Amino acid sequence: MTTSQPPKETARHASTGYGFVIPGVEVVRHGRVEPFLHARPTLTSTAAQWAGLALEGFSVPACVIPRHEHIENFLHVVLSGPVKYEVLTRGKALRFGAVPGTTFVLPRGTVDELRWEGPTRRIAVAIHPSLLINALDETAHASDVELAEQWNVTDRHIMAVLLAMTADLDEGSPAGRLYGESLANALAVYLVNRYATRPYATTVYKRGLPGYRLRRVLDYIGDNLTEDLSLSQLAALAGMSPHYFAELFGRSTGCAPHRYVLLQRIERAKQALQDSSRTVIEAGVDAGFKNPSHFARMFRKFVGVSPSRFKFDRTH
Repeated sequence: MTTSQPPKETARHASTGYGFVIPGVEVVRHGRVEPFLHARPTLTSTAAQWAGLALEGFSVPACVIPRHEHIENFLHVVLSGPVKYEVLTRGKALRFGAVPGTTFVLPRGTVDELRWEGPTRRIAVAIHPSLLINALDETAHASDVELAEQWNVTDRHIMAVLLAMTADLDEGSPAGRLYGESLANALAVYLVNRYATRPYATTVYKRGLPGYRLRRVLDYIGDNLTEDLSLSQLAALAGMSPHYFAELFGRSTGCAPHRYVLLQRIERAKQALQDSSRTVIEAGVDAGFKNPSHFARMFRKFVGVSPSRFKFDRTH
């Protein structure tokens, strides 16, 4: 069964000031909050601190996942197969076959038990209601956005976004929260448009951000390049939903927010590398790169030479 309650912050959620950080993919069993799966995740977004979304990867044998209630909206994508599984929910037993790409889309409050007949690799995702509510300006004043229950769909778009998110986590989220949250926002917009139980008419903007809002955001980025900037943070500065902010920002600057920040960090690094008193590592840190290997890789990609070579050419 499903329930619909206004979203609220709980002791489980850490607030970033711009959105709730979910500690993990958790459910309620026997009145207690516990992990969806008791297997150790092969991948988790916990350290990335994405606002509104938690992602975990698993590789598990045939198993029974005991009866539970989903605290958050829930996505589940099978990465291996084929494998048969049974869903016990609302007094019914539903039997399906899963192949790579088989997807669950479940609203929070869904109660079920799962029985998997073979081993699987899978991605499980918990989505806080605020991520869906704040996805579009049209949903910003809704008390909740309810998703239609799906137990066996193939959705290439969901799978592609989640694989991009897992790739970012595999690499240690070198671009910080901004890239992961951009993907999470794109996923939320897609879910609202594709799986919400009621339609939302979306606005089409033909122009970019108003000049004063763009200046406010660009000044903030310039003053905080060394910080772990987030999409929700920048959208709040512009006074609009993350989706429309990203769309209008792109129209104004010619690139997505995470790419603009990356290019600004490259430019600041180039300036720092021309200072003979700064090391290559210090130049990367000064520009906001937390990962030296990511700094070197991105610098070479956009400048055409390594940071060390660039520094040598400018200081000798």
